[in-house]
Amino acid sequence: MHPSSDLDSSVPDLGPDVTVLDPSMPAAAIQRRLDEVFARQESDEFGPGRHALLFRPGRYAVRVRVGFYTQVAGLGLVPGDVRIDGQVSADARWFGGNATHNFWRAVENLSVAPGDGGNRWAVSQAAPMRRVHVHGDLLLDDGGWSSGGLLADARIDGQVRSGSQQQWLSRNTSWGGWTGAAWNMVFVGVADPPPGAFPDPPYTVVARTPVVREKPFLHVDGEGRYHVFVPAPRRDSVGVSWADGVPGGISIPIGRFHIARPGDSTETINAALDAGRHLLLTPGVYHLDGTIRVTRPGTVVLGLGLPTLVPGTGETAVAVADVDGVKIAHLLVDAGPVNTPVLMEVGPPGSSAGHAADPTSLHDVFFRIGGAHPGRASVSLVINSHHVLADHVWAWRGDHGEGVGWAVNTADTGLVVNGDDVTVYGLFAEHYQKHEVVWNGERGRTYMFQNERPYDPPDQASWMDGPVRGYPAYQVGHSVARHEAWGLGSYCFFQADPSVVADRSFEVPDRPGVRLHHMVIVSLGGVGGIHRVVNDTGGPVGGPPGNAIHHLVDYP
Repeated sequence: MHPSSDLDSSVPDLGPDVTVLDPSMPAAAIQRRLDEVFARQESDEFGPGRHALLFRPGRYAVRVRVGFYTQVAGLGLVPGDVRIDGQVSADARWFGGNATHNFWRAVENLSVAPGDGGNRWAVSQAAPMRRVHVHGDLLLDDGGWSSGGLLADARIDGQVRSGSQQQWLSRNTSWGGWTGAAWNMVFVGVADPPPGAFPDPPYTVVARTPVVREKPFLHVDGEGRYHVFVPAPRRDSVGVSWADGVPGGISIPIGRFHIARPGDSTETINAALDAGRHLLLTPGVYHLDGTIRVTRPGTVVLGLGLPTLVPGTGETAVAVADVDGVKIAHLLVDAGPVNTPVLMEVGPPGSSAGHAADPTSLHDVFFRIGGAHPGRASVSLVINSHHVLADHVWAWRGDHGEGVGWAVNTADTGLVVNGDDVTVYGLFAEHYQKHEVVWNGERGRTYMFQNERPYDPPDQASWMDGPVRGYPAYQVGHSVARHEAWGLGSYCFFQADPSVVADRSFEVPDRPGVRLHHMVIVSLGGVGGIHRVVNDTGGPVGGPPGNAIHHLVDYP
């Protein structure tokens, strides 16, 4: 057990890759440490480095550039407890201004005063900005392409300029204004959404967020003791959770957590969980020798610095029992070389308990098959429990990096939902070889879906579902009576064989209770085609007649 096991521990041992900064430190020393971490991580897209930069409450005159696998977070209870007079930014200089590879980083729980130039957060998938207050403008690109992203529980005093962003989800935010649009901009529970109606501009506005729990976060109290704050669920909400100060929720002393490090066995981790500990995963790559099993209600599993779990034996990386109120946050699950049938399972098959009063929630949970190394996984995430809340998921079968190829990083499906009353905000699923999402549960809801079809089917014959060309990206089960989704985008780029066509991107049963709102399909550069948007409606794009984009307002 690491030193933080003592209930009264005020300075937990968070390992060598967590840097805790204090306003009493010389600004030059702080800046030097920030620059050292960024120099390592700026372009290290598939490297092993993982870092958390944590700011104690106070004011700092520094510039924080955020690279790969870096989490920047304040340790206050509200964003204003930590103020950065400078920038907390992500740019794409390393890639010539192209931000489409700016993945796997995060900023949260602080305020930033960037000055006249605004604060740049030029990112794509798996790069959330949460629980922040920007005293100025926010710029979401760096002059080149960009493909994000998530802004949640945030207040921007100035303008948000989306620039080249292809799609974006803003949830429970407020701002001085929003400018820009490309294909699919979704606003849920936003206090002052921009005017306009889909598809011109392509804005999807949902007035209130039906139910959400904000992400748990680490903080220190007035005596310097560490806790993890777990926000309570909010229902029918608009705007930030912290508008009136500290929101509802509980603080759990750090001493009630097992603080894990890379190299810990799953036996050690599971023994701590079985003993009633929560789990804090410090930065690093964890090569698992079994399944992390979360069996007790209310357990918090919180990562720092995007800890990465690699299953080594083909076993599930994380399995959650069918219990109330589990919270899993800030993790990357990276498939190993032995095929894993399911990388993460929430509830075992046949789960039947109701959890409406205290749902299990996932926050910034990401999956990767290939890219860093050859990996294989049939399904990335299966949700069997009812009432689960998923707040930002990216499931990605790698299209570049190491260990990628049609027969190398094999992966059928990103997400399978079998539970009822499951709600997902910000669902990104890309490049899987069969269905990207299969939804079998009743009364499911998705708010913003982003998808790219696999780039690499070698030919049409290799990518057939019986007589159907390709697979729907988002399939609702034939027996489902009620399902609803808003802001759905699906794109193709069949570069291995541009003659490849997907017959449709969305497939749903024709029932009055199954409704899709604001869909778009895109053929990127006209490379390959999608014949229909949903079922036999909408489209085509790509190939003759060469349409690049097609919108569908509602189905049916």
